Amino acid sequence: MTIAKNVRKHLRNKPYLLEALEKGIVNLSELSRQVQEELATKNTSAVKAALRRFAEDLQKHKQKREEKVLEVLKKSVLVVYDRKSVIITSKEISVKNGMKVDLPDKFVYLLDKKDLPERVNALVKHDNCTMIVIHSPKELEATPGVVAFLTTLLSEQKVNVIEFISCWTETIIVVEKKDSFKAYEVLSNMVC
Repeated sequence: MTIAKNVRKHLRNKPYLLEALEKGIVNLSELSRQVQEELATKNTSAVKAALRRFAEDLQKHKQKREEKVLEVLKKSVLVVYDRKSVIITSKEISVKNGMKVDLPDKFVYLLDKKDLPERVNALVKHDNCTMIVIHSPKELEATPGVVAFLTTLLSEQKVNVIEFISCWTETIIVVEKKDSFKAYEVLSNMVC
């Protein structure tokens, strides 16, 4: 295998380095020395050249990927629902309305506050949350990077996502009430 292929393979499992290379904010000389050590190769210039070419490729693909993500989001609609609760239980509970996700040994419920059962043995419970639903066109399903783009936007604003569900054309994001305005502001700048 060539040095260039080894470098690419080595970096594929390091998303933080891939992002730094995409953004052009990494010192290629220092990174090439580190990669050279990790790959146990002696050819520093070949490693650095491979990093430079890989960074250029990543930057081109990132721009195209972001353009596609933004195109889908611009065709989407944002809807906000307040007074939601998230409950995680080890046993199934009976509820009339809301959403339920069955996991191997847990059940996750997203309910209106008014629909909460009176007595629930919850493993985790979040009250007074805000649910933000992004209704997108069908091409959402075939567009890589939308979920990563949205969660990165929110995390950069220090918005903690309590629950995140992506189903076909619907993206459901649940945040604490205190983060709802910030989350809405960030997402509404991308959507519509």
